[in-house]
Amino acid sequence: MADLNNPALKHFNFSQIEFIKSAPSLSQSPADIGIEVAFVGRSNSGKSSAINAIAGRDKLARTSKTPGRTQLINFFRIDDDRRLVDLPGYGFAKVPHKVQKQLENILNTYLGQRHCLQGLVLLMDIRHPLTKPDKTLIDFANQIELPVHILLTKCDKLSRGASQSVLLETRRALSAYSRISVQTFSAMHRFGIEEVHAKLDDWFNFDDGEGASNRVFT
Repeated sequence: MADLNNPALKHFNFSQIEFIKSAPSLSQSPADIGIEVAFVGRSNSGKSSAINAIAGRDKLARTSKTPGRTQLINFFRIDDDRRLVDLPGYGFAKVPHKVQKQLENILNTYLGQRHCLQGLVLLMDIRHPLTKPDKTLIDFANQIELPVHILLTKCDKLSRGASQSVLLETRRALSAYSRISVQTFSAMHRFGIEEVHAKLDDWFNFDDGEGASNRVFT
C-alpha cells in the first residue's frame, strides 16, 4: 500500500496513471477504499481528452467523436490508494431512452454510494455552460456535500476576452455554492493543466501529506 503520509508524494507525477478496468455497475468496480476523483459531464464535453491531457498521455482514455460512447465506469490507477474515474456522459438526446436511464442509474448509484469519492471534476463546454442537466448534477453534489471543480472546456474555441467573461459569469451564477471552483481549460492547447493538477493534489492529499479523509454518506 502507498504511504499516504509520505511527504515525497507531494505533487504527484500524473503521467504514471494506468488504466485498471471498465465496469458496467458499482458492484463490479474496484474495492471502495482509498481515494477516488471522478470526471463527469455532458456527452462530448471532452472528458476523455481532459484525462489524457492531465496525464500527458494521448491514448490513456479512449476518445470518440460520437457522443454517448462512454457507457461504462472507467477506472485509472494512480497508486494503490488513489484512482481517477471516467463516468458515462449524460444529456445526449440521440442515445435511446432505455440507455439514458441505465446511464442515469449508473451515475446516481456511483455518486450517491461510493464512499471513497473525494471530489467531482465536472466538464462543461465553455460555449454551453450550466445546462439543465449540469445544474441538476451540481445540486445533487451539493446535497451530498461533494466538492466540485468545474472545467470550462474547449476555451480555445473562444477569444481570451469571451472566455474570461464566461468564466466570471459562471462563477457568479454559482456563488451560492461553497464547495465549487471553476476554471477555463483546453485539452488541445494544454491550457489550465497546472490548475487541475493543484486541485487533484489537494483532493488526493498529495499537497500536505495528510491521510485520506473519506466522506461517509448517511
